[in-house]
Amino acid sequence: MKDFLIIKLHGPMQAWGEHTFEGLRPSANFPTRSGILGLLGACLGIRRNEPERLQQLADSVGIAVRVDERDFRVVKITDYHTVRDARADYIGKGKHETILTWREYLLDAHFSIAVWNHPGAAITLDALEAAVKRPCFTPYLGRRSCPLTRPLFESRLKAVDSQEALKNIAPHRGTIYSEEGDETVRRFRMRDVPLVRQPRQFAARNLYVYGGDHVPE
Repeated sequence: MKDFLIIKLHGPMQAWGEHTFEGLRPSANFPTRSGILGLLGACLGIRRNEPERLQQLADSVGIAVRVDERDFRVVKITDYHTVRDARADYIGKGKHETILTWREYLLDAHFSIAVWNHPGAAITLDALEAAVKRPCFTPYLGRRSCPLTRPLFESRLKAVDSQEALKNIAPHRGTIYSEEGDETVRRFRMRDVPLVRQPRQFAARNLYVYGGDHVPE
């Protein structure tokens, strides 16, 4: 049996960034690994200029996300913004004065997240549980404009794996995207593992799909 920390992500809007620069800011359909690590890091009080602690956190935890099944479909909207000091042509170090941008948001999405420790973890579930109950920095759902509508902490429990852990959590149904799995399970590659010492750069990981009938492309 393994120990799991369960957190809930509820809010009127959420945004979990995919690969982009300034012009178009799409959102993934569920929280990314980089987004969840950022949220946990904020709760712990880890700053962006502390790469050692950020790497410790990344190396300490495994993550599974359940898209909680509800009576209506989650939809996306695209919001219009202007941004000053954006990179010229969205690459390099040159700057535009002002550019137009479009940013996607998920509306009324609910997610259940299972977090567990890897062997030899420098940041324990005990520390994470304390942090999500009393965050150091204000957590938000991908962007500062996306506040939470309920506390993060849901439960602490033991289970055989992340799938069993999430089955114990209401609403007890929904597609699970987990870092746990083997060759018998549907899987796909997702490039959302932050390279701490290379800002804006990401590595890929396998995600294993349990339940549901759709694998994101």
